[in-house]
Amino acid sequence: MPALVSPALPDAVWRASQLGSHRSAVAPTGYAALDRELPGGGWPSAALIELLLRQAGIGEMQLLRPALAGIAPKRRIALVQPPHAPQAAAWSAWGLPAERLLWVRAARSADAMWSAEQILRNGSCGALLFWPTHARPEALRRLHLAAQAADILFWAMRPLAGAQDASPAPLRLALHPANGGVKIAIVKRRGPLQGAPLHLALDGLPSAPASLAPSITPVSHARLDRRVPAAAAARNLPAALV
Repeated sequence: MPALVSPALPDAVWRASQLGSHRSAVAPTGYAALDRELPGGGWPSAALIELLLRQAGIGEMQLLRPALAGIAPKRRIALVQPPHAPQAAAWSAWGLPAERLLWVRAARSADAMWSAEQILRNGSCGALLFWPTHARPEALRRLHLAAQAADILFWAMRPLAGAQDASPAPLRLALHPANGGVKIAIVKRRGPLQGAPLHLALDGLPSAPASLAPSITPVSHARLDRRVPAAAAARNLPAALV
C-alpha cells in the first residue's frame, strides 16, 4: 500500500534524495555554488557547523569572510582558542572592525569548551568560531544544544581525522587546499550524498601555474599572526579575554 502524505503538510515531508531545510534562519555563504549544495541554501544558524581541516590556514577564514562581514556591523564575533593571534589590521581591511572581535584564550581544553558554551548561551555575539583541541561527542552535543537556543552562527574548526567520528553537527564539511581556493567535500548534510567534491575559488588566494599545480600547496592565508604573545596569569579565571 503506498504511503499517504497529507496535502496540508507538503513541506513537512523530507525525502533523502532531496536537500532538506532548517527550521532556523540561514545565512548565505557568499558563494552561489556552495549555497546550492547546502540545505536551505546557506549556513544554518542555531546549529553546530563543523569545518574539518588538514591544517589551519588553508582557506577556511576566506570561506567564512562573506558571512562574517554581514554580521560585524551589528553584532560581535567571538574567536575561541584560534591557532594564532588575530591580526587586527587584516581583519579591519576585510571590513571586520577589531572592536567587534572577542578573542578568548584558555589554558585548558575544558576551559575553552566552557567558554564557547557560555558565549552560545549568552546570546550577545552573532558568530562564534571555535578551534577545540579535543572534542568528545558529549561535549559537542552540549555545544549543539546551546547553539539551538541562540541566534548565532557557530563554526567549529576540527582536524580532518575527525571526519570518521560521530558528531551531532547537522552540517560537516571537509576542506582541502586547492589551486586558487579550496576543495569542499560534504561529509554530512540533510540530503543526498555529494557526487563530487566542490572546487571553490577564493579571492586573495594565489593560483599556481598549470605545470606546477600538482606539486604546489597554496600558502597559508588566514588573517592570523603566527606569533602568539606570552600567556597572562590566569588569576583563577577559566579563560582570558583579549
